[in-house]
Amino acid sequence: MREYLLTLCITAAVTYLLTGPVRKFAIVAGAMPEIRDRDVHREPTPRLGGIAMFFGLCAGLLVADHLTNLSEVFDKSNEPRALLSGAALIWLIGVLDDKFEIDALIKLGGQMIAAGVMVMQGLTILWLPIPSVGTVALTQWQGTLLTVALVVITINAVNFVDGLDGLASGMVCIAAAAFFMYSYRIWYSYGIEAAAPATLFAAILMGMCIGFVPHNMHPARIFMGDSGSMLIGLVLAAGAISITGQVDPDAMNLYAGSERNTVHQMVPVYIPLLLPLTIIAVPAADLVLAIVRRTWRGQSPFAADRGHLHHRLLEIGHSHSRAVLIMYFWSALIAFGALAFSVNSASMWIVLGIVILSAIGLGLLLLPRFTPRAPRWAEAFVPPRYRRRRAAALAEAAAIAVPDTAVEAAVDAADEPEHRTPVVAGVAGVNGATAIGARSRFLDRRKAGTSR
Repeated sequence: MREYLLTLCITAAVTYLLTGPVRKFAIVAGAMPEIRDRDVHREPTPRLGGIAMFFGLCAGLLVADHLTNLSEVFDKSNEPRALLSGAALIWLIGVLDDKFEIDALIKLGGQMIAAGVMVMQGLTILWLPIPSVGTVALTQWQGTLLTVALVVITINAVNFVDGLDGLASGMVCIAAAAFFMYSYRIWYSYGIEAAAPATLFAAILMGMCIGFVPHNMHPARIFMGDSGSMLIGLVLAAGAISITGQVDPDAMNLYAGSERNTVHQMVPVYIPLLLPLTIIAVPAADLVLAIVRRTWRGQSPFAADRGHLHHRLLEIGHSHSRAVLIMYFWSALIAFGALAFSVNSASMWIVLGIVILSAIGLGLLLLPRFTPRAPRWAEAFVPPRYRRRRAAALAEAAAIAVPDTAVEAAVDAADEPEHRTPVVAGVAGVNGATAIGARSRFLDRRKAGTSR
């Protein structure tokens, strides 16, 4: 565990320290596209954050290769090299897309090629544990097609959900944490060395996200772009493929005791079929809904719009930060709920806890529909916006204090075009090298062309 934690920390540190210089490079290189109608940010923001994440991945693999125990993963398996090859290819495609906006079909082809590169080096699904059937061996073509499909679906699911500051990196970090706990349990508790590569991939993926998310929280100073979203999607898929199709269920020696006990003990074997789906359940749902919505309108499935789940949360009335936290909550509930069920599938407390947390999540979703007001005796202990008297007094004072002429002048001033001095690269405050720094939070709302 110490070596896994050391690898995670090194990956996070390298990613965090490189993101600032990468931001400067992105500004100088012009990787700051104009704001589109579907965007929710209000000023041009540099992309190419995936460059720092890729070098964090390389640093994590390099450190793990020189550690006493983790070096055995590289000696006994070719999966880390397969991951690095596929990651380098998908990262290069993402960098080109962040700079030149390449066609969606070209990106899809690159994703399939990257998955094929990993399959050629041994990172593929060899068998599947099917409930009530047992372990089913796959042919070479079946394993290849299933592996490519899982990689492409995961990459695009993560790419589709990357629409708010800190959303994709945070959700993938939560999924990677649940996946790390599951794969580490398979490796440590059952003594199965084949689960070690997946555990390493999950630790590195957590480090990549933890190192990048401070720069990417609202208001974001840099976006990961396709170079980052497709990269972390590929690493997440590689871990799922490794633990699902490489670990032999027969090695767990769970076929013992009564039939009921065997069924309960076999849950950790069947969970790999579900866990890769649960950790991307929210992005996958967003992906399916987007495809159905766009094809129903007669559009291309790859056409961009403002109908994603995070856009819906903003339309309901949630703030940017609250929408991100709600998506975090649901991702953690699904991923860790499946993890807890794999540990003890016979416990009703786990099911009851998931039901209660789901009810809390639904309440959070509907929160903007309510206008809570504190009782009169508690008004002194709550913020002013929750006080009945304060809210009414402010509304009345605003109606009396602002004359019609002032309102008309404000409307006329808003209609006039605003002249701004363009900001060039190199100005202090624009290309800072740290994630925390001075930044105006009163941004122009008309730039995005949206209601936000």
